[in-house]
Amino acid sequence: MAATVMIATDTGRTNDAAHLPWQSEEPALCFHQRRTRMKPSITVLTLGVASLERALAFYRDGLGFETKGIIGQEFEYGAVVFFDLQEGLRLALWPHASIARDTGLPLHRHQPGNFTIGHNVASDAEVDAAMAQAARAGAVIVKPAGKTFYGGYAGYFQDPDGHLWEVVHLPEAS
Repeated sequence: MAATVMIATDTGRTNDAAHLPWQSEEPALCFHQRRTRMKPSITVLTLGVASLERALAFYRDGLGFETKGIIGQEFEYGAVVFFDLQEGLRLALWPHASIARDTGLPLHRHQPGNFTIGHNVASDAEVDAAMAQAARAGAVIVKPAGKTFYGGYAGYFQDPDGHLWEVVHLPEAS
């Protein structure tokens, strides 16, 4: 028994496999010209956490990030915390188990260092102040602030779940 592939095109016309949209008599376009492009932007950065309450305390109470607190607790695997970072960008904290459940991937912890979150400030003194605040909040200072090979001033800390943050001052960017 042969299967028939039906494809709905953007014109609403349905084609069978013998007449696919890229086999039309319309002007030939490269594949990348025909497809819809994803806009290169990030609107939510979600960090997987072991304890939502501990992570909330670190970011809200320790670093001073404003939030409405834990929302979505009425849903199994729905509890999450959001912080508005800047116009159009939010930081979300979501338990590892919830991410695993939502994605269908096995539950296991990440390896610190797979990526870093950068926080640029206006001076070396602000780097020192942010690093001190993070340490008071319970962060592990991975690399104390100091001069960098590229002429900046930076340090690294890990939040309670091991996510790496870089606090940096780039004089040419100020």
